[in-house]
Amino acid sequence: MSGKNPYYDPSKSHHTPDGFTNIEPHNRQQGDFKRWQQERKAQRLPLPPEKGYDHFIENWWQTADFSGTDDRLWFLGHACLLLRVAGCYILMDPALSERASPLRFYGPKRKTPVAAPVDQLPPIDVVIFSHNHYDHLDNVTVRKLLRRFPQVQFMVPLGMKRWLEKRGAHFVEELDWWEERQFGELTLSAVPARHWSMRTPWDRNQSLWCGWVVSHPSLRFYFSGDSGYSNQFEKIGQRLGPFDLAAIPIGAYAPRWFMSAQHMDPQQAVDVFSELRCHKAVPIHWGVFELADESLDQPLKELAQAISESVSPDIKFSPLKIGASITKE
Repeated sequence: MSGKNPYYDPSKSHHTPDGFTNIEPHNRQQGDFKRWQQERKAQRLPLPPEKGYDHFIENWWQTADFSGTDDRLWFLGHACLLLRVAGCYILMDPALSERASPLRFYGPKRKTPVAAPVDQLPPIDVVIFSHNHYDHLDNVTVRKLLRRFPQVQFMVPLGMKRWLEKRGAHFVEELDWWEERQFGELTLSAVPARHWSMRTPWDRNQSLWCGWVVSHPSLRFYFSGDSGYSNQFEKIGQRLGPFDLAAIPIGAYAPRWFMSAQHMDPQQAVDVFSELRCHKAVPIHWGVFELADESLDQPLKELAQAISESVSPDIKFSPLKIGASITKE
């Protein structure tokens, strides 16, 4: 081992001595972030939803209802999901605060209400995190979860365990890409994603990012976390699919020249649906935080268009209201 990365394995292409990297090439140039910020400020982006925020909330939000016992997936907004399988509750990327930011008074502000606060969640058995960005890993939400569920199991990519332990977590397991952990009949597998990590100016890419596969005899589920388009999706589908249910991101893609290395667009998400070999999927990463230049409702419009123009316009890849749920049937 050398450098800053205690997990460094020179045989793995996504490992570096100083942290982690994507295996796909990128064309990001120095100064691109500043250029994007200047462009969006000049164009006053993002625009509000077509009919305004109140109309958007009325049509795309509801309070979550966790009644019943069947295997079921809830979309709780942005990248937060809750999966119930065989009576086990698995919570993914819960960021339930008012801002996706280290500061309570500055940073991307929630535009739609929380569908289910921590004190209204069912008993959580496992919490999964895909990476450490503030719209996925929220300090206040984690502390609330630990107060209510002190024995909860956390599953995270390499490099995130210490952060959770500092906040009082007792049961944390870190996995590298393609590693898995079994809990009875339940298997959790960390899979590749194309993204990055950072919470401070000094820790860029020092922890890993990943997607997750949840496998059980009654259900096989894929959760993307955040990811740009990659040929890894086809490999995930081949090795761990097909999937009864999947959660695939469609938002934070504009402008594409800047965002494509880290977020896929709705057209690419339709391709990923097929590559993963999905039966049914839920689009995620939209409708809560304005992180890019598109409006909150633009990903839904582009997804509908992409599906209608695809070779399989009857695929089961329809948006859920924030707070709503589906089964695999």
